[in-house]
Amino acid sequence: MNQQPLISIVEDDDGVRLALDGLIRSIGYRVAMFDSAESFLDSPCAAISQCVISDIQMPGGVSGIELTSRIVGGAADIPVILISAFLDDQIEGSAYAAGAELCLKKPFDGEILIACLERAIHR
Repeated sequence: MNQQPLISIVEDDDGVRLALDGLIRSIGYRVAMFDSAESFLDSPCAAISQCVISDIQMPGGVSGIELTSRIVGGAADIPVILISAFLDDQIEGSAYAAGAELCLKKPFDGEILIACLERAIHR
C-alpha cells in the first residue's frame, strides 16, 4: 500500500494549526502538528515529512526561518513553506535565503497554499 505524504505543520496558534490540518487532510495528505519548531525537530517527523508548513514568528526558541535553515539542504532536505501575519521584504528575503519554497502572508488563499504544497512535494 502506497502511503500518502506526511505534511508537518509547525504553528503556535491553535486555530491556524487546526485550520491548516483540515485543509491539508481534505486533499488526502497525512498531517502531523506541532506548536513549536523545537517539538518538530525533536520528533521522528523531522526525518520523514515530505513538506513542512511553518509560521515564521513563534514565541521563544527557534523561528520558522531558523527551522528552515536547519532542515533545507540537510540530510532530509525537506521543503518548507513559511507563513506569517507580519511578512515584509526583509523577513521574506531572510526566509528565501534560508531556503524557503514560498512565503505567504496570513490570511492567505488556501488554493495558493495547496498549489505550492503540490509543487514542493513533487519537485
